[in-house]
Amino acid sequence: MTHRALPPGHPSFDRFREFRYSVFRLETLQVYGGSGEDPGLAAFQRGEAVPPFSPDEVEWSAMLRANRDAGRIQQRVHVIYEPITPYLAFELTWQYGPHVAAGEDIRILPVTGEWPIDVPRRDFWIFDSREVYWMRYDREGRWLGAEYTTDPADVVAACVARDAALVQARPWSEFIAAQPWLKMRLPATTAG
Repeated sequence: MTHRALPPGHPSFDRFREFRYSVFRLETLQVYGGSGEDPGLAAFQRGEAVPPFSPDEVEWSAMLRANRDAGRIQQRVHVIYEPITPYLAFELTWQYGPHVAAGEDIRILPVTGEWPIDVPRRDFWIFDSREVYWMRYDREGRWLGAEYTTDPADVVAACVARDAALVQARPWSEFIAAQPWLKMRLPATTAG
């Protein structure tokens, strides 16, 4: 059993090419800052066309396709409050659209009242239902690092939260289809 804090950029957090079966991400923040998305977000808010992908975005999409082609599952649930923030409108369209096209199973869990049952208000990643990275952010949504654990109690709690989030969430494509104003903002390659 391992339990340790990892700062941003720590090499052992780069597990996306090494996992064997599945990876899951729970997102609960309504804004994430300092992640290199600022220029794209600004262009989105100005109503401009989608800028070309950065080298990091191209690499991420290629990795998603490689994982999908190898039969590995990559899932994400984002718990969002409605009405949707400008940042989330950007993320739901310009960021998630290409990720879904590349093979990631993204689901949206809208909240209009009470917080979803059995879903923590804390972001995390689970790799192969064996390793958990509890994410840490500041008040502006900037990533501060992660707490890595293989403690069975933590892993089981994260797996229960994952399952609860997946059951309560809607597929990204279904959520977008019900939001015409978001569908209009999709990049051409994902606007199917």
